[in-house]
Amino acid sequence: MAYNKVSGAMISIDNILSISSQEEFDSRALELFRYQSEHCAPYRQYIALLGIDPKEVERVEDIPFLPIRLFKSTDVYSREEAPEIIFTSSNTGSTVASRHMMASLEEYRKTFTAAFRTFYGEPSKWSIYGLLPSYLEREGSSLVYMVDTLIKECGSGGFYLNDYERLIDDMERDPKPKILLGVSYALWDLAEIHAPKLSNTIVMETGGMKGRRRELAKSELHAILCEGFGIDKVHSEYGMAELTSQAYSSGDGIFRTPQWMRVMVRDVNDPFDHTPLRGGIDIIDLANLSSCAFIQTEDMGRTFEDGSFSIEGRIAGSDIRGCNLLVHNM
Repeated sequence: MAYNKVSGAMISIDNILSISSQEEFDSRALELFRYQSEHCAPYRQYIALLGIDPKEVERVEDIPFLPIRLFKSTDVYSREEAPEIIFTSSNTGSTVASRHMMASLEEYRKTFTAAFRTFYGEPSKWSIYGLLPSYLEREGSSLVYMVDTLIKECGSGGFYLNDYERLIDDMERDPKPKILLGVSYALWDLAEIHAPKLSNTIVMETGGMKGRRRELAKSELHAILCEGFGIDKVHSEYGMAELTSQAYSSGDGIFRTPQWMRVMVRDVNDPFDHTPLRGGIDIIDLANLSSCAFIQTEDMGRTFEDGSFSIEGRIAGSDIRGCNLLVHNM
């Protein structure tokens, strides 16, 4: 819970997860911006480098987004109490991992459960099978924590490393509707090597070849998975270590967000220009109470009129321009 000295209000995760209108979203976003622009030191410093006075920001469209790379080099944190947990991003060994400091695991649990419930209903009606070997092989994964918690709420399913035959047997014996959630390369391995024909099952990929297999366009990967598993479409989960919330796609690579999350597209040459429909992805995740809710990612994508979006890949390093270059001065 964050206290906003400007308004004198308490900003709680329950306030955020109960947002039900654009007006309410905008009000909460401005309230949280005023709090974090004062209490999150890297964000406060970045805003100062931009020459922006937070008191003069009156529209959500004018809120500056913090370059995500700062999670690698600074402690992006806005609370007085020590964090309960620090989640880290995966890396290939040649990159520095991001660190997301969270004041409360309960806030995280409430958020990812509410997001899941928004798109898939109560977790208890599902069995979730996690095929996340690269994440299980390291500590500090927010994805593993989320899936582990959801599996416990389901009361069925489980984690599997490379024991594909046991995974297939367990799924075949399970009468409940199932979600097979896995990192891209592991799902590709399963579809290619064993090609089990799945019934009463949603296949959900979380992205990431992690250097294990060659990179593919999403459409090509999904075609391979559909053929291998005998299914019509592949669902996707979009999240990252620096976020608290997740977006989900029920097929065709079109993601939708919960009510407390918003995705915008920026011109890669002008980070304050959000008029393009295609460009760099900016995310407002109001559940990021402990860190910064306004994140300038390094993903490329497209937004649509109904608020949904698609991801088209990563921005090449040479294409990250504009305000992002100020990071080198911090």
